[in-house]
Amino acid sequence: MRVGIAGVGFMGSTHAAAWAETDARIVGFIAETVEEAQPIAQQYGAKVYADYAALLDEVDVVDICTPTHLHVPMILEAAAKGKHIICEKPLALNVDDALKAVQACRQAGVHLFVAHVVRFFPEYALAKQIIDQGQIGRIATLRLLRGSYRPKKPVGNWFLDESKSGGILMDLMIHDLDYARWVAGDVESVFARKVSAVHQGSPVDYGLVVLKHRNGAISHVAGAWAYPPPTFRTRFELSGDQGMIEFDSQATSPIESLIIRPHSEAPDVGLPSSPVRESPYTTEIKEFYTALKEGKTPRVTAEDGLAAVQIAAAAVQSAHSGQVVYLESLGEGLQ
Repeated sequence: MRVGIAGVGFMGSTHAAAWAETDARIVGFIAETVEEAQPIAQQYGAKVYADYAALLDEVDVVDICTPTHLHVPMILEAAAKGKHIICEKPLALNVDDALKAVQACRQAGVHLFVAHVVRFFPEYALAKQIIDQGQIGRIATLRLLRGSYRPKKPVGNWFLDESKSGGILMDLMIHDLDYARWVAGDVESVFARKVSAVHQGSPVDYGLVVLKHRNGAISHVAGAWAYPPPTFRTRFELSGDQGMIEFDSQATSPIESLIIRPHSEAPDVGLPSSPVRESPYTTEIKEFYTALKEGKTPRVTAEDGLAAVQIAAAAVQSAHSGQVVYLESLGEGLQ
């Protein structure tokens, strides 16, 4: 299977390393400039394409790792050419665009997989399995935390432009919003707050989202772009009427000092670590690849990506309005 990767930033490089662990062939890359893509293309013995259309003409599947605001146009173009698609999260910045992408892929008969990688982290996957087995009874409350430093780029930091990234609620916290829905089911209402909605221009950001699930469960999701690089920490507490599951990425760490330093060796975007031998990003790509080859359904579908966008977009709306947002059924988009 011939694979093309759009975007050569940190996620594009991460996905390329994952594809290299399969028997698929990375045909080429596309980036904002040809020069930007040359090093990674040489690393994988691939070609640099001058434009997206040319890349699509020579691949079977395209892996989209570009800034979020570019996802939907690239999905639509790939679907029109009959190419299968893997897209980094979030699928889109709003529900209408996400639904348009899902429907276009259905009509074209191509697969669309959204890379919500938290479902592939072993601690999160194991907790889901324990809950599905009924070991903690009926799920009642979920508390989820994801904290990192504010994304940094030498130039053109699109992460800090909410019109391009959706901000902390859409870009960072959508991971746990998706996980909460995966564990506790569809969401009925969303209430959110975030620092940057009150203090514009703040050098850090913090968000809190409360979800009410249709089965009565409640999720409290917190996210921070407030730590010094390269810190990334996660935590969850999942409670049922017969027990609880806890995880804290810092639980086995000694006392540490977190000091903001002017020059820090850290990637542009914080990524959580995993103690397992195989990277969860590799596990994710392998599962998507198997789904493409064998027609199996992976643990993240296009409809899951759509639902995650709906929840995150409602959180963004709530944070700016100060009101609870009630979610409407997406109808066929989630069937």
